[in-house]
Amino acid sequence: MDEFELGEFAGRVLVAEPRLGTVRVVAVDGPSGAGKTTFAERLAGAVRARGGRVVVVHLDDLLDGWDDLSTMWPRVEAWLLGPLRAGSVARFRAYDWRVGGFSGVWREARPEEVLVLEGVSSARAVVRPELVASVFLDAPAEVRLARVLDRDGEELREPLLRWAEAERAHFAADGTRDAASVRLESAT
Repeated sequence: MDEFELGEFAGRVLVAEPRLGTVRVVAVDGPSGAGKTTFAERLAGAVRARGGRVVVVHLDDLLDGWDDLSTMWPRVEAWLLGPLRAGSVARFRAYDWRVGGFSGVWREARPEEVLVLEGVSSARAVVRPELVASVFLDAPAEVRLARVLDRDGEELREPLLRWAEAERAHFAADGTRDAASVRLESAT
């Protein structure tokens, strides 16, 4: 998606009817290494360029380690979506991947006009009715693996391969890709 298309997409998001209280939620989903974080930040910039207020929350901050993909959603609901739906400030402790636990520092997400919810399973079926849009990013498996290992280190190969299996199972059972309002491929 080029910058013009991204700006148009941001404009559509800003005029969409909010579905999570007063917040318009855009999920940026897809497997690890597909470019979700980069796209989420670009989208947030495009929303700001159009005068919108936006917050980006990364689901990696709400996961409780490598084995939490199928069990994390009650925490996402309690710490993030529930408070935002009620018009309150959401507070959450971000997971520290280096130490293997949640940090003692609480972060906040204010109920801005737009929440960009970025991460694997951010567009899962349970939240779809509250999304104004969902973006599914993908790339060939070997490209995605190389990106993550380049970014985070070779020592993550084994847990990342296990994680990739969990991602595939989740996406197949959830129908995430087919339900996305926008599907993008990034081959390089």
